[in-house]
Amino acid sequence: MSDLFSRTQLLFGEEAMNILARSRVAVFGVGGVGGYTVEALARSGVGALDLIDDDKVCVTNINRQIIALGSTVGMYKVDAAAERIRDINPHCKVTCHKMFYMPETADKLDFSMYDYVVDAIDTVTGKLEIIMQAKNAGIPVISSMGAGNKLDPTRFEVTDIYKTSVCPLAKVMRYQLKRRGVKKLKVVYSREEPVVPKGQAAEDGSGQTDMRSGSARRATPGSVAFVPSVVGLIIAGEVIKDLTGFNRK
Repeated sequence: MSDLFSRTQLLFGEEAMNILARSRVAVFGVGGVGGYTVEALARSGVGALDLIDDDKVCVTNINRQIIALGSTVGMYKVDAAAERIRDINPHCKVTCHKMFYMPETADKLDFSMYDYVVDAIDTVTGKLEIIMQAKNAGIPVISSMGAGNKLDPTRFEVTDIYKTSVCPLAKVMRYQLKRRGVKKLKVVYSREEPVVPKGQAAEDGSGQTDMRSGSARRATPGSVAFVPSVVGLIIAGEVIKDLTGFNRK
């Protein structure tokens, strides 16, 4: 039994750990949500991780992103995450893609290489492209809905996109996915009403962008350390359980 993952193997068994070691997971967006997802997948024994993000660590990320430290400010987020992964599990193969994923860049990645896809970005156009590419390749995908401007981590749940409510991003995604003929999608979302950031009241009262167009936010969303981290860990748990076929009796 590997010393690195012996405690995990006690719960999942040797066969499941072998499955995880052979698995390749793509994580789109390595920020507040995706960073914690990546960390948990690495600590669970996933053998290969593809990290897709074109952003660099900023000092304003330190309040909530696990890869954001004084020593990593200015680094590409995928490089900072890769450095952590190699320190956690040197056997994990990490592939970094410094790119902003959109339909225009979609041809740079082959989804058939992956065993699972995580959507942790906040651009509607990019999210839709990720989901459609995964669906077309027959690869399972899980998508994070809005985590910004939320304060209650206990309100997040795993469900199908068509069972969501309240969340503005989920509403737009339901509409767009229905138009594309997507019948189901596993998501993590919250029914908590978004908090309006102090001094940043938007026209719709949410402080969020126009999600339908996918344009840049009108106001910067607020975020805290204990919300995106929870979302990221929930996502990682779903990925691990789905890959191993784990069902608690």
